Amino acid sequence: MPLIERLPEGLKTIHIIGIAGTAMGALAGMLKDAGYTVTGSDTGCYPPMSTYLEGLGIEVMIGFNASNLDHKPDLVVVGNVVREIYDEAQALLASDIPYCSLPQILGHQYLDKARSVVVSGTHGKTTTTSITAWLLEAGGLEPGFLIGGVAKNFDRTARAGAGSHFVIEGDEYDTAFFDKRPKFLHYRPNTAILTSVEFDHADIYTDLDHVKRSFRELMGILPEDGLLIVRGDDPGADDVAAEATCEVWRYGKGEEWDGRIDSVDTNRGVMQFTVTRGGQPVGTFESSLVGEHNLYNQVAACAAAVHQGLDAEALAKGFASFQGIRRRQELRGTPGNVAIIDDFAHHPTAVHLTLGALRQRFGERRLWAVWEPRSATSRRRVFQDAYARAFDDADLVIIGAPYDQSRIDASERFSADELVQALTARGVDAMTLEDADQIAATLNERAHPHDVIAVLSNGAFGGLHNKLLDGLTERFGAGVTD
Repeated sequence: MPLIERLPEGLKTIHIIGIAGTAMGALAGMLKDAGYTVTGSDTGCYPPMSTYLEGLGIEVMIGFNASNLDHKPDLVVVGNVVREIYDEAQALLASDIPYCSLPQILGHQYLDKARSVVVSGTHGKTTTTSITAWLLEAGGLEPGFLIGGVAKNFDRTARAGAGSHFVIEGDEYDTAFFDKRPKFLHYRPNTAILTSVEFDHADIYTDLDHVKRSFRELMGILPEDGLLIVRGDDPGADDVAAEATCEVWRYGKGEEWDGRIDSVDTNRGVMQFTVTRGGQPVGTFESSLVGEHNLYNQVAACAAAVHQGLDAEALAKGFASFQGIRRRQELRGTPGNVAIIDDFAHHPTAVHLTLGALRQRFGERRLWAVWEPRSATSRRRVFQDAYARAFDDADLVIIGAPYDQSRIDASERFSADELVQALTARGVDAMTLEDADQIAATLNERAHPHDVIAVLSNGAFGGLHNKLLDGLTERFGAGVTD
């Protein structure tokens, strides 16, 4: 059976290959809510996803085995972690079972008739998607959404929604082994937000021009009566935006939509900011998202919400009640008054912006940056020099050993030792340590009350967060130390 162009008639049973991923598990829940019988497979399934799927009554088969398809589902959804060489993928291709990707079924099932707001860009997608969805929710529009993280207000990554709007994080990563186009090309945007365009995903893109070509394709599918909200002071984004034939709103420093930070309360960790349009105030708001990059993420979300009809009063309610996003400057605990922060940052620009925001949020408190080179790009040398400039706002830096580099040519591998040498030359107190146990032992011994420890990784980092929470609690006790 060829790749489907539309959902099969009489569709009842759906099998998801790669179900334990965040987005795939969320899709499983949405399809279950819609009345389908859902099964899935993956190499493993662990809490919280295993608990979530079990609670939905969804069977998860462990291993990508050909026998997983013996029950002959009406449709198979294939995740982009699945490689064509896997036995289950080979069995699927040899069968007559219809199949598609996650972005395709989202487009068919949820976006065909929705007013789709697609949030794209190299940086800030998850934050901007989360706050946009919450502004529409707080404004009574009951949007559907799919977010590449967990916004605490929703405590889930996706839902179908009861209204006509759907807010979706538009990833530029490829769709599936049988579809190498970016995911966002399946998302039928009526409104698109473009936060930034830089080189990233070195495992699938060759250079910045290659990245731009993908974003230009997104511009090409925006309808003429649609809207593009673009970070106009980002050179890459502004260049790509020239391809759009619809109305364009620009935001950023000196742009039509701008913003300013009025104050930051370092005790409460909140920021008061004003959004302006054409030099006139749209409103002054308070938010738990602190820092200049979060200012402009919120300006973009504000513009999108205004386009959907929300007024300043509704916006103020939404911003003030937004609780933040897991793994984006998330405060995990304060043992001994040491703030343990969990953040997803891994690209050098994201590391720089995150540390700058934490400096604003926590003032002059001593700031540790602990970073794991884990993503496909950060494990390569492509940004070796750029990382040396990314940690300037930190007082002390610990670089973990790069995640598995065995499939990367030795000449192309990122070097933690070289980065430490470059940071030391810039006057930054830096070291490299082999694993989470060594890092935890060092921090549990050296951290002082009122320090801030920012753990930066797009993975679990060997459970470092919990090792720090446990170790510092044991050292300082459960109470706050002044």
